[in-house]
Amino acid sequence: MSAPIVLPGNAELLPLRFQIGARTIAAVKRRMVRVPLPLDQVLDGRVPVLPPLDDAAHGYAITSLPADQLDAVAQVGGGMIAHVRQRYPRHYADLTIGFEAYRASLSGNTRSGLKRKAKKVMEASGGMLDVRRYRTPEELSQFHAVARGISERTYQEKLLGGGLPEDAAFLQSMYALAAAGAVRAWLLYIGGKPAAYLYCPIQQGTVRYDHVGHDPVYNDVSPGGVLMLEAMGDLYAEPGLRWFDFTEGDGQHKRSFATHGAECLDLLLLRATLTNRTTLAALGAFDRGAAWGKQAVARWGLAGLARKLRR
Repeated sequence: MSAPIVLPGNAELLPLRFQIGARTIAAVKRRMVRVPLPLDQVLDGRVPVLPPLDDAAHGYAITSLPADQLDAVAQVGGGMIAHVRQRYPRHYADLTIGFEAYRASLSGNTRSGLKRKAKKVMEASGGMLDVRRYRTPEELSQFHAVARGISERTYQEKLLGGGLPEDAAFLQSMYALAAAGAVRAWLLYIGGKPAAYLYCPIQQGTVRYDHVGHDPVYNDVSPGGVLMLEAMGDLYAEPGLRWFDFTEGDGQHKRSFATHGAECLDLLLLRATLTNRTTLAALGAFDRGAAWGKQAVARWGLAGLARKLRR
């Protein structure tokens, strides 16, 4: 086994959110060092070596920590308070098995649903799937202009602030990746109008599911799913790719298109001050209450209220 990785990071002011679904009720800010674990490290079992904290930092925000490493990392924290924020499978797809084997790995419901929805998309587009592919700097410039127009209408941007970025730092990174041949992007058009986008950087054979969205006008035909399957077909045709990384967090879309999942969690490690203890106690109580409320709603069959809680 290779040596543990020391992950670099500088402390930044991060909000610890009190959330119900996508809605933030309140937030407490703390100076934290982000420690996002890459898929390769999740899979090969290396325990992260945490970077040192400066005196003003409150602690670490670790994402996608393998669940079986919780005790080891908490002990490394040396008296810090450990708080598990959420647990989820880190979904990914094996890009070495070939596209036919990949399609066969999808559930029958997923395959039949995508086939039906692709047919509807084709009927609205003159009998064809209008998927456009982008990889050079010039092509990515065209992609970004169109995809931003879609992103502005998505729930990811309106509710979560997670749309396709347009700041100078992102654009500089996008063009640098394109110049190095390390990014792929797709647009799906329906009836001549842009309906969905997908943007995926590539690092050492791992394709990352970084930015995705679709125009809600086309919700009934699942344009994101139709585009996803087309993009996977393209990636399986490329040599040298190993994994498609759906990144942290769970979701039906990720479950439908992944071939594997690694049990992970997001962990907060905070210095054992009174303020931090109080904050984490309140956060834990809120999370337990929100989880109980969702379970109660599901148990009592209040589907409409459950949908509101998820928004």
